[in-house]
Amino acid sequence: MSMNVDMKARYAELKLGQDAIDEIEEAYAKAKIAQREFETWSQEQIDRTIQSVAQIVANSHNFHELVMMGIEESNFGDPVSREAKRFKIRGILRDCLRQKSVGIIEEIPEKRIVKYAKPVGIIACVIPATNPDLTPAGNAIYAIKARNAIIFSPHPRTKNTSRRTIELMREGLRRVGAPEDLVQILGQKAKINKATSEALMSRCDLIIATGGQGVVSRAYTSGTPAYAVGAGNATMVWDETAAQELNKAAFNTMRSKTSDFGSGCSADGNIVIHESIWDAALNELVAVGGYMLSAQEQEAMKNAMWDEEIHRLADTVALSPQDMAKAAGFEIPEDRKFLIASHGTGVFNASKEGIWCREKLTTLLAVHKYTGEFQNAIDSVMAIHEVGGIGHSVGIFSFDEDHIHRLAMVARVGRIMVRQPQSKANSGSMNNGMPMTSSIGCGTWAGNATSENVHLHHYMNVTWVSKELDQADSPSDEELFGEFYDPELEKVQYSKY
Repeated sequence: MSMNVDMKARYAELKLGQDAIDEIEEAYAKAKIAQREFETWSQEQIDRTIQSVAQIVANSHNFHELVMMGIEESNFGDPVSREAKRFKIRGILRDCLRQKSVGIIEEIPEKRIVKYAKPVGIIACVIPATNPDLTPAGNAIYAIKARNAIIFSPHPRTKNTSRRTIELMREGLRRVGAPEDLVQILGQKAKINKATSEALMSRCDLIIATGGQGVVSRAYTSGTPAYAVGAGNATMVWDETAAQELNKAAFNTMRSKTSDFGSGCSADGNIVIHESIWDAALNELVAVGGYMLSAQEQEAMKNAMWDEEIHRLADTVALSPQDMAKAAGFEIPEDRKFLIASHGTGVFNASKEGIWCREKLTTLLAVHKYTGEFQNAIDSVMAIHEVGGIGHSVGIFSFDEDHIHRLAMVARVGRIMVRQPQSKANSGSMNNGMPMTSSIGCGTWAGNATSENVHLHHYMNVTWVSKELDQADSPSDEELFGEFYDPELEKVQYSKY
């Protein structure tokens, strides 16, 4: 618990019922006992523990049941691509097994620095409805690896799926003799609501908050240190050189856009395409399963996705393209995998005129044409981020290293994927070196504490042990001040203390 939080006053402020208070306090007390015991375990024992926890959730039989349960509870999501997320758990386990979390974790001989890992204590984690199984599994593996306990607050819409996920992980803990209270979930005795989640966040030592901006805001005002995420609005740039592999570019975007029916914040929402490949690019997008909306269909779709005040309507989030079309009042062929909006695009502002550059959170992609020099593509990306998605991610399909470098120099995002499907890559992939995660930090651009993928080192404290150097590392004033060095100003001598 943050030293600055008076929990009695916090409970009163949140108007929490006694049953909710009792559940939080009981879970915290159990977690503290479990964590104190577990932090004495060896690295080998801990690694065996996370293997057990990961396997019991990520095996195809159990994860299939969790996926189907989550979709049935929430009424959205694609079972095929969501099941593929079990490989994310494997990736998190892979990353954890390759790192140390007990004792010395790093030595820097030339600086005589040795770093020791320490647990942070009790972690609070809020689970989004879009990942009721992956989020708790991934966060639990990282938390346990770092010798912490973790308490989850589920989304009310998918609480049963998250509860089943936690039950499985507790079974995984029991079978290796680890304290099962290292992993707990609220909602067993009291109703889950915003106040309960806020109270849990204030009670614990660290918060991992993956979800909407309301959750993020509550995490940062809880009085507890927090790692949270920013809103996504993933944008791709296809420059002239994408012509070399347009089919692959289109295939990557299809994979990204259709993953779990576009519910993820990393799903491609916009492509900024150079005029020289515009027609060919649209043809390739259709070839891989896209459906080009007519102007009339696009207008109907706009009304199905946003209200008059440009608020995203929840009943068209994470739907198949066929169900999206049905919601807008028309039909499309069954073989189409995503929708493409091209009419009236290329406008990047927060008004209704620029609505197509906003985050979609479903199987709809907007394409925007840029002309002339690559700077115009960069300007488009920057303008899109003024509307939404700053800090999150950008992708570029290009073979021009100068273009990649120029985008990386100025894009206000924490990650840029080069010739990769963003929703399959920017949170970690077996095909790249990004840390595996289900929580993507968006930096100070989006009001987050980190711009990194939230991974193992965010779940631990580190003690630096320093020994004196044989020789002082003390550059001369001439070296330090460079052209501004003035020897005359250094002649003034002060008396000794």
